[in-house]
Parts: sequence; C-alpha cells; structure tokens
Amino acid sequence: MPAHRIRTSAVLPLDFAAIRAELEIPGDFPADALAEAEQVAARSFPDHEDRTDLDLVTIDPPGSRDLDQAVAIEPLGEGWRVSYAIADVAAWVDAGGAIDRTARERTQTYYAPDVRTPLHPPVLGEGAASLLPDGPRPAALWTIDVDAAGQTTAIDVRRALVRSRAQLTYRQVQDQLDAGEAPASVAAFPAIGAALLAAARAREAIELGLPDQEVVTDGEGSWTVTLRADLPIEQWNAQISLLTGRSAATLMARAGVGILRTLPKPDPAVFPRLQRAARSLAIEWPDGAHPGAVLAGLDTSTPRHAAFADLAAELLRGAGYTPFTGALPADPGHAGVGAPYAHVTAPLRRLVDRFGTEICLAQAAGTAPPAWAVDALADLPALMAAGDSRSKKLERAVIDATEAVILAGRVGQTFPAAVVETGERYGTVVLDDPPVRARCDTPHLPLGEIIHVRCKEADPAAREVRFERVS
Repeated sequence: MPAHRIRTSAVLPLDFAAIRAELEIPGDFPADALAEAEQVAARSFPDHEDRTDLDLVTIDPPGSRDLDQAVAIEPLGEGWRVSYAIADVAAWVDAGGAIDRTARERTQTYYAPDVRTPLHPPVLGEGAASLLPDGPRPAALWTIDVDAAGQTTAIDVRRALVRSRAQLTYRQVQDQLDAGEAPASVAAFPAIGAALLAAARAREAIELGLPDQEVVTDGEGSWTVTLRADLPIEQWNAQISLLTGRSAATLMARAGVGILRTLPKPDPAVFPRLQRAARSLAIEWPDGAHPGAVLAGLDTSTPRHAAFADLAAELLRGAGYTPFTGALPADPGHAGVGAPYAHVTAPLRRLVDRFGTEICLAQAAGTAPPAWAVDALADLPALMAAGDSRSKKLERAVIDATEAVILAGRVGQTFPAAVVETGERYGTVVLDDPPVRARCDTPHLPLGEIIHVRCKEADPAAREVRFERVS
C-alpha cells in the first residue's frame, strides 16, 4: 500500500508519550510486582505433563517477545488435529499477589508506535512465561480435532510442558507455504484455514475485512501511516484462535460457569438499508443472503467494496464480556464469530484470558474451578471495558496525530480520495497517498466514488484533519 513518510522535528513533534500521559496509560511497574516477578520466574513445573515431543512453532509479527501461542497441525483422517499451546500465565501469577493486582489495573498490553506497555513485568511476559524457542515452557495445551467440513469433533485442554521449535513471522510462513517448503507443523494451514472459513460463513459469521491503519517507523526517527491488509496466513491463524475460543465457550457451557465474549446478532431492520447501499455500489446481494456472506465476497482494496464494509460496521456493535453461572445467558453468541466464543488465547496480553483458561482446565479435568477464578468473573466486564476504551483511544489518537503531522505542510493541496461515508452535513474520505482517513465538510458525497478533496485543516496540536470537496 502507498505510504507517505515524514520526519519528526522540533516544529512538528510526534509526542506519543504525551498522548499516553493524557490517556492515563500505565507507566512503570510498581516495585512489589517487579520483585515478585523476579522471584516466580525461577519456578519449575514437575506436575505439568511432558509434551515437548510436539513440533510447535510460534507465528507473530517481527520482533515480538510476548509469545502467547504455539501451534502444530497434523492430518487426522480426512481432517486435522490442532495442538495449540497457550502460555500458562496462571502458573506464574499468584491470585491476590502484586502481579495479579497490577494486571487487574492494566487489563491489557497497550501499543504505541514507540513503546509497548505490557500487561505483565517483562521478566515474565517477555521471558519466563513467553513461548520462546529457548526451552520448555508451561502451557495450557489445547488439542482440538476438526473434520474436513471445519466442524469440531473433540476438545481437550490440560497443563503441559512444551517446547517451541522456531519463532516464525507471518511473512516467513507465508513465503514458505507459497514455495511449498513450510514445516510439517504449519503445512496444513491453507487446507484447515479454508475449511474453518467455510464453516464460519455457514454460521453467518460477519468479518468486515478492512485493512488496518498503522503507524510505523523506519528506526531513524521517521514515521508513516500505512494501510495493511492481512496475509492469508494471518487469516488462517486467526481461525485457529477462533476455533480455540469457540472450544473454550463449549467447555464453559458444560461447566455451567464462565465468561464469554459476546456481540449481539445484527438487527435485521438494518439489512434493507445495507441492501440499498449495495445496489448503489454495484455490489451483488443475492436474495436471502446474509450480510456475512456478502462481506466475505468483497475485495476491500477497491473503494466501492471498502465503502460498503465501512457501512457494515454497524452490524458489529455492542461487544462485551458476559459472565454466567448455571445456564448460558439468553444471547450467548458473538455475531462476528457466529457462535458462542470466549477469550483464552492471549493471556500474556489480555487479563480476562487467564481466568477463562482456568475454568476450561478445570472442566476438562473434571474438577471444580478455583475460587479465585470464579470470584473474579463479576468484576472482569467493567475492568476489560475500561481497558478496551483506553486502548482504542490510544490507537485513534496516535493515528490522528500522525495524520495531522503528515498533512500540516500540505494544507490547500488537492488529493484524490474514496468516499466511505456520506451524510447531510459531511462525510468521510480515505486518501490513497498518504493513506489518511478524515472528515470531509461537504454534504451528500457520492458513496464509494473517487473524488478530489482539498485539505482545509491539519492541526497536530488538536490531532485533527479536515477536507472539502473540490470536484
């Protein structure tokens, strides 16, 4: 994707630290949490089952150190067996201890272009607890059997010692798969990924497929906003995580206790409006088709399709965490997944996963979940909501600030832009180069079309960019 690179200066600084301070992103860890982390990092785990025989690998962005997941996929009849090791954070973090208290305050890892603010002290999150390829690590090892149609046929999870064979990046694995040279543990990703995606469409799962807007650096003080679409391996790997989250929800339902990640089904009343938008954008919507099926057929690198996907975001509103004891809640599903779903695959970076994992481990072992995990369920929704809000505000503020700096010297210039939202007073446009998304102060813009807009304001202090149509 095109990108416009800028260099920061004393005149127009990109002060990400000031943004973190404004949003009250946590800073250094308290001394007691750091001391406790140093102490527990020396633990050993003789009671964990030895599964260092598995050829697990991790797949993450370049430079990652907080490795939550390691995976191996092997053929099983006409389907597959997925071995998915998740960092066993509860093995290191004592309930009620200093690390636990600090994690509940932070709720998650926060990402800015210059600094990552971790959930756990680095000696654990980037060391002893991380599934790095330098020795055995304790894990919650999920074993999930999947048939050729992408349906789950068996679920197990237990504590185990595992060893990652390699720390791979998405680009490395994609290149290996494309060349037919992938390790055996990941060679089946295209086949199982396709089966799981087909099953998701059958469940009427809703995936927007929009590229991510990111701020990245060249390491020399230069920052850029980029648009990045997922590689196929990222989509397939996400399906393995979703498979595990759906399996976790199944175990929680069996246990009669847990915490689900929920998202209400979309209101059918909005479908006619989206259908009208699809017609105006020349997007085919077959009779009786669910919006998820329409979205699955889009190419969001084209302006018309991106505009429709942007409009369809209204289908995915109201996400939250829903604890339960006894029967499942009245609406236990997640519209984006098309099934009940729970967060359990990122405990190094997300607080709620540690508690959900513990409930699943207990259910699989036929034991009662520990009181510390069950007792926390009522507090987790509010904690996670506050953390999610901070994280989203940080992401948006970082992008807004960078966009404003990029365009501060280009006020008055004209750019081609795609219209992704339109309204009575203003709309939203997305530029290709630089890849900026901003308000356009012109009413009744032609949705999905390329127009020309003039930059009328770019204020780094206010983190605001605005355009107006010129043709």
